[in-house]
Amino acid sequence: MFFRKKHKPRQGSQTDARLTCDMRMTSSDSELARAAGNGDAAAFTALLERRYDGLFRLCFRLTGSKPEAEDLTQDICAALPAKLHSFQGDAAFTTWLYRIAVNAAHDRRRKQATQAKAATGWGDWELNRQAVNAQTAEQVDWLTTAMRALPHDLGDTLALVLDDMTHAAAAQVLGVSEGTVSWRISEAKKHLRALRETEDQQ
Repeated sequence: MFFRKKHKPRQGSQTDARLTCDMRMTSSDSELARAAGNGDAAAFTALLERRYDGLFRLCFRLTGSKPEAEDLTQDICAALPAKLHSFQGDAAFTTWLYRIAVNAAHDRRRKQATQAKAATGWGDWELNRQAVNAQTAEQVDWLTTAMRALPHDLGDTLALVLDDMTHAAAAQVLGVSEGTVSWRISEAKKHLRALRETEDQQ
């Protein structure tokens, strides 16, 4: 009677790939980030699939516009492979990622402010064109619109907390104390309450 010899799966086989896929599914964000930083494209894809929606929500809170949020999110994702080399794992990956998002939003605002300042020299035609574009932009809910009127430090802090981030985690992202975050949230609420009261009186 003959017995067929069992062979181990060859490297790169479907079984091997399935195990690798399973490992990625159960890996932490930090593990995926380190693997992606070392050139593992599949780990990078898995990381984006896991955190893209949360990143987009934050970008939407920061910009108040869906098209701008999409552009900002795409810019961050495009720059992420190079930045992952600097991820040390000292903080949670989402803390590290959201800090990048907040900084990117700041850079975008500065760029837009510079462009707007330059545009003032184009005359009334350019200003009218910008007004038309603003009117045709996609409408957002009251809170998102109102947040754009807040000082940037208050708006950024509120955006993080509205994304279910604790005050302690938001403090890590922003590089401030937890007490400062709590104060900013309190001030943001006061601003929003005053804005609502003003609108109700009109």
